[in-house]
Amino acid sequence: MKYLIFIVSIVLFMGCSNENKPAKVKVVEKDGKYRLYVNGKEFYIMGAGCEFGDIEKLAEHGANSFRTWRTDNGRQTGQEVLDRAHENGLMVMMGLDVYRERHGFDYNDEAAVKRQFDKLKEEVIKYKDHPALLAWGIGNELNLGAKNMKVWDAVNDIAKMIHEVDPNHPATTMLAGIGKKEIDYFKENCPDLDFVCVQMYADIENLPKRLDDAGYDGPYVVTEWGATGHWEVPPTEWGAAVEQTSQEKRDAYLRRYEMAIAADEDKCMGSYAFLWGQKQERTPTWYGMFLENGHATESVDAMHKIWTGEWPENRCPTLDSLRLNGQKIYDQVYLNTGETFSALVAARDFENEPLSYRWELLPESDDLKWGGDHESRPPTLFNVNDDASMVFEAPQEPGAYRLFVYVTDGNEHSANANFPFFVKASPNPSKGGE
Repeated sequence: MKYLIFIVSIVLFMGCSNENKPAKVKVVEKDGKYRLYVNGKEFYIMGAGCEFGDIEKLAEHGANSFRTWRTDNGRQTGQEVLDRAHENGLMVMMGLDVYRERHGFDYNDEAAVKRQFDKLKEEVIKYKDHPALLAWGIGNELNLGAKNMKVWDAVNDIAKMIHEVDPNHPATTMLAGIGKKEIDYFKENCPDLDFVCVQMYADIENLPKRLDDAGYDGPYVVTEWGATGHWEVPPTEWGAAVEQTSQEKRDAYLRRYEMAIAADEDKCMGSYAFLWGQKQERTPTWYGMFLENGHATESVDAMHKIWTGEWPENRCPTLDSLRLNGQKIYDQVYLNTGETFSALVAARDFENEPLSYRWELLPESDDLKWGGDHESRPPTLFNVNDDASMVFEAPQEPGAYRLFVYVTDGNEHSANANFPFFVKASPNPSKGGE
C-alpha cells in the first residue's frame, strides 16, 4: 500500500509541477491564417480589458483571456492578478507601462530610456514563468501625440529583451488606430515585435480599410473596441458629447464584432473588448460594461453572446428610449433655471421581472482628459428612486448638466442612459420657469 501511495503522490506532484510551468506561446501561420498557439493548441482570444474588473465573472461569461495596462495596478500585484486569472482558467496579456511623450517623457534622454528599460526588464523576469501569462503588451497608444519616432526604438529594444529573457511569450504594442507612418517604421526598425495590436471604437467598422491604407498585412489583435468614442459623436451646441444608451451599446458591440473582428478569419487573432469594469471618462457610464455599483449592463450580455453563442440565462433589462420634456437625447434641449420639467424612460425586461428606477443628476464634467487619462467624477446633485417618469426642477445655477437613469431588474442587471441639457438663466427670476 505504501508503494501505491508513493506512486500516487509522484503523479500528483508531476501534475502540479506541469501546471505551474510557463505556457509556451507562439504566433503560428498556416496557409495564410495566423493564430496564437498555447502549448501546441490554437488559442483564439476572446477577452476584455480588465484592470480592476471582476475576473471571476469574466470567466463565468465565457471569456478565455483579459489584458492589463501594467503589471502591478496599485490595488493588486501582478502576481495576484495572474494567480486569479489562473484560478479561473484565463490567460493574461500583461501590460508593461511605458512612458508617453505626451506626458512629457523625452525619448532623446538616453539615461531615462535606460532606466525605463531596466525597470521593465525586472518586471518581465519577475512574471515571465507564470502559467497564466499569454503575451507582453509594451505600452499603450504610444502613438497618441508622439512626434519622436525613437519611442518605437525603445519599444523594439524592450521586445528584443523579452525574447532574450523569456523565450515562451510573444511581444506586441498597442496602437491608437493604425497608420502608415508607424507601420512603415515598424517594418524597417522593429523586427522584434511579433504582431501589432490596434484600438478603435466606432471606426473599427472601417478596420479592413485602415489596415490596407497602413500597408499592414500581418497578424494582429484588437485590444480595445466597444462603445462609440466620445470624440466620434457630434457634440451638442454647448460642446457636450452625446452618449449611446445601453441598448445602443449592446447592438454596437454585436455589430462591430461581426463586421471587424470575426470577419477577418485569417489575420485577426482575437480581441479584448473595453472595458470589463467601470471608469469615469466623460461620464461614469461611457466605457465600462459595469456600473459604479457593480451592476452588469447590456454590453455584458452582448459579450456573453459573442463568447458563448447564447444569451445569458437572465438578461439585463433593455432601455428603448429616454425623453426630456418629450424631446429625444439627440435634440438640443435648453431649460430655464427653476423650470419644472418631466423625464420619461421606456424600458422592459426579457424575463418580465419587475423593474426599479433610479435618477441621478450631474453637472457636465469639466475635468476632460485625453487618451483615457484619469478624470475626476462630477458631484451628484441628486440621486433618487422613482418610477419610469419623474418631474423635477432645473438647477438654479446656469450651465451644462446630464440626467442619468438606471433601470434594474433586482438581479444586479441594469439598463442605463443619460440626457445632456443646458440650463439658462430664467428670463423671469421671480417666477422661475413659469
